[in-house]
Amino acid sequence: MASEWDTHAGWWQTHFTDGADPEYEEQILPLADVHLAGARRILDLGCGEGQLARRAAALPSAPWVAGADITAGQIDTATLRGGAVAYARARAEAVPFAAASFDAVVICLTLEHLDPFEPAVEEVARVLEPGGRFVLFLNHPLLQAPGSGWIDDHILEEQYWRVGPYLPDDVAMEEVAPGVRLPFMHRPLHRYVNAMAASGLLIDHVDEPRPPAGFLRQAPEYAEAASIPRLLVLRSRKLR
Repeated sequence: MASEWDTHAGWWQTHFTDGADPEYEEQILPLADVHLAGARRILDLGCGEGQLARRAAALPSAPWVAGADITAGQIDTATLRGGAVAYARARAEAVPFAAASFDAVVICLTLEHLDPFEPAVEEVARVLEPGGRFVLFLNHPLLQAPGSGWIDDHILEEQYWRVGPYLPDDVAMEEVAPGVRLPFMHRPLHRYVNAMAASGLLIDHVDEPRPPAGFLRQAPEYAEAASIPRLLVLRSRKLR
């Protein structure tokens, strides 16, 4: 999997970082500020080129922030962009940090690309101290299931959001831009919730935000479906 992300690291850095993507700028990064507020030692797991880790490092409460990613091209760029973050190239299920090293871990739009994903959740629980928080950003597993989308039926004069096959797992190489194909794994929400519970991570807050204004300006075809969230945020606490 690292090979696809290494191949397309430059595409990601151009189109989704440094203010290029309104969903990150207007929604994901502000939500990270809220859910990481007060954390002192933060790990951004699957950090990419580090934009969320840099944001976390700017929080007044966080004197130490680390980022880990398997993709060499992302870690190299993250290191160059600085931001007082310690970076490591590592797999999500085997990060080079001791148990209970962090009081907060964040995974942003990464678990959808890991198969299996459960070892990464177990690793989150290992490096979190008791009472530490885990903030998980996902493409909404229900409302963004494969085949989902806005339907404007001019014959029946109906408009609605179609939900595609939700319960079956789905693994696909999706063409997200011309010549850019990346792996995506759809799973029903209970898979994530139960994996977290099995690792002692109890959900205490959920966000399902509306698409932000900047995204709707870029994708006006989505305006009629603006009541349908694209993002799901699960915040949990480690019980033991």
